[in-house]
Amino acid sequence: MARVLTVTLNPALDLTVQLPALRLGEVNRSECLQVHAAGKGLNVAQVLADLGHRLTVTGFLGEGNLQAFEQLFAARRFADEFVRVPGETRSNIKLAEAGGQVTDINGPGLMVNEAHCTELLGRVERLAPGHDLVVVAGSLPRGIEMQWFTELLQRLKRIGARVALDTSGAALREGLSVALWLIKPNEEELGEALGMALNGSSALSAEARRLQAEGITHVVVSQGADGVSWFSPGAALHAHPPKVQVVSTVGAGDSLLAGMLHGLLEGWPAERTLAHATAIAAQAVGQVGFGITDAARLAELEAAVRLQPLSQ
Repeated sequence: MARVLTVTLNPALDLTVQLPALRLGEVNRSECLQVHAAGKGLNVAQVLADLGHRLTVTGFLGEGNLQAFEQLFAARRFADEFVRVPGETRSNIKLAEAGGQVTDINGPGLMVNEAHCTELLGRVERLAPGHDLVVVAGSLPRGIEMQWFTELLQRLKRIGARVALDTSGAALREGLSVALWLIKPNEEELGEALGMALNGSSALSAEARRLQAEGITHVVVSQGADGVSWFSPGAALHAHPPKVQVVSTVGAGDSLLAGMLHGLLEGWPAERTLAHATAIAAQAVGQVGFGITDAARLAELEAAVRLQPLSQ
């Protein structure tokens, strides 16, 4: 199996509250509260670990509430290369209703300074050559200049690292300009970054092929309940996921990305890679938390995924 480095610049403690239905302005009673050390890169790392890969994790962590993160790293046997900074890592509140709707209340993130950024940049440059893949995922904390983020991506590319990027907003726009190995936005995020509405498969296909012509090898676009479209050098495919009972959509996109990376790292055919990744994402929405919890159920879901070619 492969060695993978994940970079999570803005991790979080996810507090997921399950309740029958959210009633604004009223007293709501929860059915369950779960707390997870999370952040997009860490979520991807947990699924990749379940798939057998060896993980190194880095980014910024607050010194004030390390326990949950360090417990996760120990339990998952992650190599911990996070830069500790003053303050507490943010908390994100997820209000998960029984019908599948999730309301996110996300914190602003740590305040990092120039010295922290320099330290992390040095760590990433040192670590990346010993890994088969680098995943840069999630939002940016306070204090990060976009110029620094671009420099991080450019340095990774210069040293020959395969980089998978999953972010949004200005960070995604910068990532598109660097032309990395793989990007995985959702359809809305990609449209926002490109400054256009991607209405219809033909518009999405045209923009994906343009991005590939500019140097991005793999364009993976998640589309929620409508599935996922993947544009690779040899194929363009769309996957329709099986119908499942939705418990929480938190982490579904991260699970999808981990599944895609697993197939690519293993050298699987495109069809197997996409079907397996789509099934992992479908399983993720039926649970709270991250990881592959039921291999038999995953196989059933994979068999129910429908694939179709996209026009190129």
